[in-house]
Amino acid sequence: MARWLMVMVFATFWSLARASEAPTPPSVIHLASEAWEDFTAADGRGLGWDLLREVFEPAGVKLDIRIEPYTRATGLAQRGEVDACVGAYRDEVSDVLYPRWSFDTDPIYALGLASNPTPTAENLGNYRLVWVRGYKYQAYLPNVQRYNEVVRRSGILSMLIQNRVDYYIDALDEVDSIVSRAKDPSQFQRTHIADLPLYLCFADTPRARQLMALFDQRMELLVKSGQLKPIFAKWKQPYPFGAD
Repeated sequence: MARWLMVMVFATFWSLARASEAPTPPSVIHLASEAWEDFTAADGRGLGWDLLREVFEPAGVKLDIRIEPYTRATGLAQRGEVDACVGAYRDEVSDVLYPRWSFDTDPIYALGLASNPTPTAENLGNYRLVWVRGYKYQAYLPNVQRYNEVVRRSGILSMLIQNRVDYYIDALDEVDSIVSRAKDPSQFQRTHIADLPLYLCFADTPRARQLMALFDQRMELLVKSGQLKPIFAKWKQPYPFGAD
């Protein structure tokens, strides 16, 4: 009896010691993102921020938002200076960790002159393409051969009008924003060519690994319960998660 009691006392002590050694779950997640209108705006508004708040804050983790150009945001995650960058495509960023769950889907469009032929995903590689540096659409679109990268979107319309490129590739919201600045929007056409899931890419650090595990746990719960649907409805965006 005394031996059994000693074994129980030792087992309890060992469990308590191991528990005291376990790392404390982070109470803040440091996120870097480009400022995308109505998605990850600099003032904290947008579909993306609302989704991530719903994922993390009920679990006791507050969002700390840092707005940076996309390539700098990914670099911060690669160096472990933030816990994750927001809005990367699968395997687009090296030396980071990708969770099992995406959190949204980007509808990808080709923007060109209305007088041009309507492109398809299959023949897009026959044209001269351009997109913002760092997005690596060549990895997700078939047969892409000729493309250029630009630092900013401000000159896209003039590049199309002057026939320097055939099509500009970007997410629909960004394409719409560019067309809205045209003197004659009817001069341009938008063509859907792909849908790409969006991810958080986490730093390869013990702290970020904890947060990534929490992200996957929470996303599975929220998708199964349908709790994210009202957020997509609020921002008038399609719900990207099917019945399964």
